[in-house]
Amino acid sequence: MMRSEVPNFFVYGEPSRSLDVGFLHVETVMERKSVHFGRVSPHKHPLMGQITYWFQGGGTYRIEDETWNFSATAISFVPSNVVHGFDVEGTSDAIVVSISDDMLKALAPQTDLGLDVPIFLTGEPSDPEWSKLGTLLHMIAWDYRERGAEGEKVLGGLISVALSLMSRIGGRMALPSTSPTVTLGLALRRQVDLHYKKDWPVSAYAELLAATPHLLDKAAREVFGRSVKELLLERRMLEAKRLLMFTVRSVEDIGREIGFEDPAYFSRFFRKRAGEAPAAWRRRHLLP
Repeated sequence: MMRSEVPNFFVYGEPSRSLDVGFLHVETVMERKSVHFGRVSPHKHPLMGQITYWFQGGGTYRIEDETWNFSATAISFVPSNVVHGFDVEGTSDAIVVSISDDMLKALAPQTDLGLDVPIFLTGEPSDPEWSKLGTLLHMIAWDYRERGAEGEKVLGGLISVALSLMSRIGGRMALPSTSPTVTLGLALRRQVDLHYKKDWPVSAYAELLAATPHLLDKAAREVFGRSVKELLLERRMLEAKRLLMFTVRSVEDIGREIGFEDPAYFSRFFRKRAGEAPAAWRRRHLLP
């Protein structure tokens, strides 16, 4: 199957969409049984990574061009834009933790697991390390059911520990991405994270990554479904929302922070993408 034919989903069966800052979602595989009936075709998530912890049953799991026949317990971490899917028995079930890329970036300093490549591990429930891992995932599922994303601090801590424990168990048995286009696209995203405030032209990113603007734009469209320019604008918008939500800095100061010296220009940029002015958006999203 060609990469361009692989569907993008929000969670399986739902069209890809923009995610709120710090987005987190937890559910079991069987909560979507009516959508997939245990057979999840290869797909990817453009804006979030997923932990999938199989605590019951077994089947076949795929990540890119690798396939495993497994029985519970098993666990995977799949970063955004990595193709994955599975076929499982009717009695199988797993806890699926979906984590936005910006939240994963915030968690990265607290985890030992590299978060830019996938990993799949199998083990025995009687193994003490796997017992700990299972307890952590069930705690994450329980806390999410009780508090939803409002429990972000606790959930973030539990997720960091779970990822680090996966690293300890697996000894970093991570899988390389098999697609040069995916590799270039992910490298572009890392450079956008570093330099988006500088208002560089596409050619500057192409030079930095030893690519042509055409190849870079092709990779961006194939991996993220957006042009390089749109990725840059989205990254600026994400940072603006973070600063509006989580700081008390003025709208003008936030605009300057992300590269807009003219407050009116920043306000027009934000309104065009969010549908309302920065100050109005902030009032609506402030925590009670």
